[in-house]
Amino acid sequence: MNWELASYIVTVIGLPFAIAVFLYDQRRERENEDEAIWQDLSEAYIDFLKVVLEHPDLQLRSQQATPALSAEQQERLLVIFDMLISLFERAYLLSYEPDMDEKHQRRWHSWEDYMREWCRREDFRTRLPELLRGEDPDFAAYIRRLAAEEAADEPAGRSTEPDQS
Repeated sequence: MNWELASYIVTVIGLPFAIAVFLYDQRRERENEDEAIWQDLSEAYIDFLKVVLEHPDLQLRSQQATPALSAEQQERLLVIFDMLISLFERAYLLSYEPDMDEKHQRRWHSWEDYMREWCRREDFRTRLPELLRGEDPDFAAYIRRLAAEEAADEPAGRSTEPDQS
């Protein structure tokens, strides 16, 4: 009788408790993975900004296109923009979800802010069709939408609309 009572206690109390502990551990592990992804992406963006600093002649922190670039400068600019699109796509694929909780939304809005900042740059927007060839279609649509919104928010006379093809 004691063994039977013990088995009932384990079934009624122990099993649900074990399931709850397992689910809690799974959730914590997912949160830790999300945090690690966030950290890796943040470090990658910091590394990208170091590349930007290494090329002051391109004036990459300006919203206007850098005038009168040589062929070599234009090539460097395109490579740097390619690096940036690759980083943005990686962030999108690893972090973006249509229905995010508040914590994920806060993290994602940081990336969206970075994307919007670069989409304000005229020559970045102009090159988007070329830069987005072969990229994830959902990401491409997302950043095109941001670029269109940023172009629409510019003062009249300075805007260079992106090609929507």
